Amino acid sequence: MTAGTTLLVIAKEPRPGRVKTRLTPPFTPVEAAALAEAALADTLAAVAATPARRRVLVLDGAPGPWLPPGFDVVPQCPGGLDERLADAFAGCAGPALLIGMDTPQVTPDLLDVDLDDHDACFGPAEDGGFWALGLARPEPALLRGVPMSTPVTGAVQRGRLLAAGLRVRDLPRLRDVDTAADARAVAALAPHGRFAARLAACTPAAARRAVR
Repeated sequence: MTAGTTLLVIAKEPRPGRVKTRLTPPFTPVEAAALAEAALADTLAAVAATPARRRVLVLDGAPGPWLPPGFDVVPQCPGGLDERLADAFAGCAGPALLIGMDTPQVTPDLLDVDLDDHDACFGPAEDGGFWALGLARPEPALLRGVPMSTPVTGAVQRGRLLAAGLRVRDLPRLRDVDTAADARAVAALAPHGRFAARLAACTPAAARRAVR
């Protein structure tokens, strides 16, 4: 159970031109930002419904009306993604599970992991990265220097955990939302969420642009 765990969500403020730029085209920057906001809202709702000692949004930007109650908000540090992930764990005194905002299909059941029987948990992503990383004893050095946003990111990160002698529990593989095809596939997995509803609202106009 995660009742004694800190749940971390690392995210960007969903502003046009700053988030989900690979969705443009076929979506406009405004639509891409709206999809990012919906994905973030679904993610935060799942985290809010999961037992935890503390819930933290590690944010690049400013919070908005999409932020539910019960979250502490801390700014991301400067530097690459590996440094920002490491810094997020550095602020935790006990077990911590970190996820991003790119998997709106995540559920409380997926997040309710037990770090008492494992030193770490690892959630691989279909694109070669990872959607979740949990550490019973947060150690920022395990993340620093890991190449991010590459097809081998997940393999390198998991290898770091094993090389440190940690007992790793593997979580289900999930698909990140990076492209329009990803968005359609993920929405089909969670058809009743905010993300699916937002995609349905955007799709007709986006489809017309895609065939011009």
